[in-house]
Formats: sequence, structure tokens, C-alpha cells
Amino acid sequence: MLAFSLIANSVRLGLPGARMISRLVIVFLCLLPVASTLAAQESRPAPEAASGTTEKSLVIAQRQMIVAAEPLAAEAGREILRQGGSAADAAIATELVLGLVEPQSSGLGGGAFLVYWDAQSRSLSTFDGRETAPAAAKPDRFMRDGKPMAFETAVRSGLSVGVPGLMRTLEAVHKRFGKLPWAALFAPAIKLAEEGFPVSPRLAALLDATKAENFSAGARARFFDENDRPRATGEILTNSAYAETLKAIAEKGADAFYSGPIADAIVKAVRGASSIPGDMTAADLSGYVAKERDPVCVDYRARKVCGMGPPSSGEISVGTVLKLIEPFPEVKGSAALMTAPALHIIAEAEKLAFADRNRYIADPDQISIPSGLMDDVYLAERRKLIDPQKAMNKAEPGLPPGLAKKTFGKDFTNEVPGTTQISIVDAEGNALSMTATIESAFGSHLWAAGFLLNNELTDFSFIPVDEKGATVANAVAGGKRPRSSMAPTIVLDSQGTPEIVTGSPGGSQIILYVVKAVVGMLDWGLDARQAAALPNFGSQGGPFIIEYSPYYVWPAFELTSYGHAIANATMTSGIHSIVRKDGHLEGGADPRREGVALGD
Repeated sequence: MLAFSLIANSVRLGLPGARMISRLVIVFLCLLPVASTLAAQESRPAPEAASGTTEKSLVIAQRQMIVAAEPLAAEAGREILRQGGSAADAAIATELVLGLVEPQSSGLGGGAFLVYWDAQSRSLSTFDGRETAPAAAKPDRFMRDGKPMAFETAVRSGLSVGVPGLMRTLEAVHKRFGKLPWAALFAPAIKLAEEGFPVSPRLAALLDATKAENFSAGARARFFDENDRPRATGEILTNSAYAETLKAIAEKGADAFYSGPIADAIVKAVRGASSIPGDMTAADLSGYVAKERDPVCVDYRARKVCGMGPPSSGEISVGTVLKLIEPFPEVKGSAALMTAPALHIIAEAEKLAFADRNRYIADPDQISIPSGLMDDVYLAERRKLIDPQKAMNKAEPGLPPGLAKKTFGKDFTNEVPGTTQISIVDAEGNALSMTATIESAFGSHLWAAGFLLNNELTDFSFIPVDEKGATVANAVAGGKRPRSSMAPTIVLDSQGTPEIVTGSPGGSQIILYVVKAVVGMLDWGLDARQAAALPNFGSQGGPFIIEYSPYYVWPAFELTSYGHAIANATMTSGIHSIVRKDGHLEGGADPRREGVALGD
């Protein structure tokens, strides 16, 4: 009976090939003991928790569109577009509101990666707003008595906080691509902060899942009442401190954030952390620089899939997977939708991509990254490791062209899912994809000047040297940017014009989510909504992870016949996509979060 109920629900979702999926029946409960064991072996920290799903509709617009993670934020961005603002302007207004109404995921205390298509020059630009380690940081930052400290202990400490990069990045993008006055973009968030906004169901659920004592005093007072009861859905919250911070930045620019009272508040919060104090200084903040870097692009299905390069591993990994799977007929066409052969090929390619990612990708300003990770000849050799009939036992990193004589050691990074995604196309055809974050849900739980501070430095490898004495590429160092998996993506069509704008939150699983979305739209013929709603899956080098859901039936028996170990997981993606099709725009928001697509 369970199996037949699951089939009915999968057909209800309206996915092409739902009848095909329904034929691949398993009784999901049979997998649970195996899944639990394998998930424990993975030892991954809990993701930003799920808070239910809400079925979303495909949204169609003629001129402009925004997809963002919370309705009030999306509305702020759409209003800026209606005022004649650019995609850059709308993104700034949207993110400032998200920092208020979705504080668990991003905000002024964190960072971002941003990909921008300028319609006038027909060119892509990418901006690196990743947080940096304080100058005093050493490789053994998270080691105690020769062992890595507990992950949650590190998260909720001053040691985890990197120098925030968001405001410098937004300012840099506005100077290049903004149309409206800088101060005007702050008005929606200031108004909401002063007048109040209703706590969303997701924010309430995540607060209910944590403890008041995990937060520093300022955050605790904001998110819990005097009896430590978490703020409930619909309760009106104001944030006067956040409003004052925004007013200062609106008037004086990002300098007001990186020096003066706001910077002093950040340093005080970090160095005064009650668990383990940090070592950030005023000089660390004043010296922060957002960097414009070259985009990473790969050819796929007569298109170019483009995004952010290192220190993000996102687009290199996504691009590697796409290039590896492109020749395999098992993946192509709508008939391949969610079939075991297609899922197997994709997972095997992901294993190879993660093996290279983990070994070689880190901050390019401090680490020599091999130049040939996406070289066609190299990937052709790596592709030979994919057996269409059998899962590989373990994917080892390759020896790509441009590899320095001194290679790096085995990686020990533990990256937590969190983050937010904004996708925008404006009336002039400019396009923006931005993934912003404070890392874990509620970041470090430390509070300064009306906002939460990130725990981004836990994206470094806690263990700096492997058992063979080789230095880990993603080890901690002063001024270094931790490796990320954020993959804001713009797909250019055969004419070189944006066809898809997409991205997702989700820690290292972002790579799996973006691969799924791109393959879903380009290979399996799904629209933006269907691709976001499609069940999540993939491999990060270990078992084949499948999204636990009452709505999907997985071809698990077939997958195990390839030799895959299966693990179910709560894969809380937040895919937000815009697709240009037949002269109009189609937008889809992920049903797993509160995002919406709005357009005109």
C-alpha cells in the first residue's frame, strides 16, 4: 500500500515521465536501516533543517523577473525593477531584506559570490565576496591536543567568524552596474526593520529547532522572548539596530561597515565570544577587498554554462560533471528522466569531480590550483573511469595538467548546508545570479549591530596536514578565503545570450543541486519549476544520496545492482531559476523553502 501511495503522489507532481518513475517501485522503508548506517558513516553535520514543502507554480513574465528565498525580499527586488533599477540594484535591495527576514541564511555578517551578465557589453563578470580569515589565523586554528575540535563547538565560537565580504561586493557591483542611487536601495529594508515584519513559518521552525542558549545575548533577545520561547509564525519583529546600520551604510557607503562603530561592534562580538574568543581586528575589517575574477565556462549541449571560479569550487565541479556526462546516451532526452542508468552516470561523474575538488581547489591567491582541471584531454581520460554498468569503489583525484610538483594532501573539510539564492533578469536583459551566506543556520550565533555573524571559517579543513605529512590545500591561513561550493550559474544559449539563470543554497550539496537543475532543464526537458521540484540525488564521493520524501519513488533496487550503496538524506535545496523561452521569462522557486518568483 505504501508503494502505491508513493506512486500516486509522484504522478501528482506533474513531472514528465512520472509513469516511468512509478514503474521503478521500491518499498522505501526497506532502505532505512542501510540509509541510517551509511549516513552515520558520512559524519556530515546536520544541514539547515527542512521546514516542509509548498507546491509552487511556474511563473511567466514578459520583461523582468526575480526569484528569491522570501516573499517580502522578492517584492522589494521587483519594486526596484519597476522603478527602472538594474538587476544589480534589485539584488542589493533583495539581499538587504533577506538579511532581516531570512537571518538564518545570509546577511551583512556574511559573504557572497555573484555572476552578472551585462547586456550592453554582452559580457560576464564574477565577483568574489568570500569571507577571509583574520591575519592572526594559523593552520591549527581548530585543533586541540592534536585532534580537531567538535564541529558545533567551532561553529559557535569567535574562531569561526570570517571578515564579512557582502557589503564590499554589493558596493562593487553597484558601482559597475547600478542605475538607481545607492541609498534608495536601502529604503525597503529600513522600512521593514523599523515597522516590523511577520516571522515566516521557516524562520519560526528553525528557531524552534534550536536552543536560546546557543545565541549570544543580542541575538537571543531578538529571536526569543524573556522566557526563551522562540518567536512564533506571524509574530511581528522589528530590528532598530539593523535599521541604524543600514542608514549609516546608505549614507556613507561600505566604508561605514568596515570602519567606525559597526566594525567596532563586529570586533567586540568576535573577541568577546563567551565560548572561545576570536582574534579578528579592526585592521582585518578595514583591509577587506572584494575581488572581480574571471568566470568559469564550459560548453554543454551547444551552450555555455558559466559561473564562479575559485575560491568557489562550485562551477568547476558542476562544469566537470557536465563535461564528463555529455557523451553518454544514458543521460540524454526526456526518456532518461530519473532513470537508474542516467542517475548512475551522473553520480559516477560527481564522484570524480569531488575527488579533484577536495584535493586541489582552494583560495587561488594563496594556493596554486592546477590549470587543467577542465582540460578536454584530461577529462576524456577521467571519463574512462566511468563504467556504465558498475559503480566505482572509490574515486581518487587525478593528475591534471598544470599540477605543481608539490601536490596537496587529503582534505578534511566539513561543509554545512545553508545559504540563499537570488536570480534576476531585468527589463534591459541584464542577468544576475548571486548566492549569499552566513554558513550554518544562524551562522556563528554571534550578534553585532543588528545582524548575525558568519561561521564561514569552519569551511576550512580543520586538519591542516594529512597522515602522510602533505599540506591540505584548504587549510587555514591568515587572510585566506575558505573553499566554497556556491555555484551561481548563468547558461548562455548558442547565440551567447542568457537562457538560464540559476543557483541554490545547500553547502557542498549545492553542486549536486545545480547539476540536477541544469540536466533537468537541458537534457530532460523540464521547466524551471519542475527542475527545482525534482527529487535531489547524487554522490559526493561516498554513497549515492537520495532525498528522503514521501512523494518520490526511487529506482533503488536498480541502483544497488550497479554496486551503489544508498543513503537517504534531508537535501534542503533552494533552487531558484529563470529561463528565457519563446520571448518570455519563466521562473521557478524550490518548493522546499519559502522562495517565490515574481515578474512583469
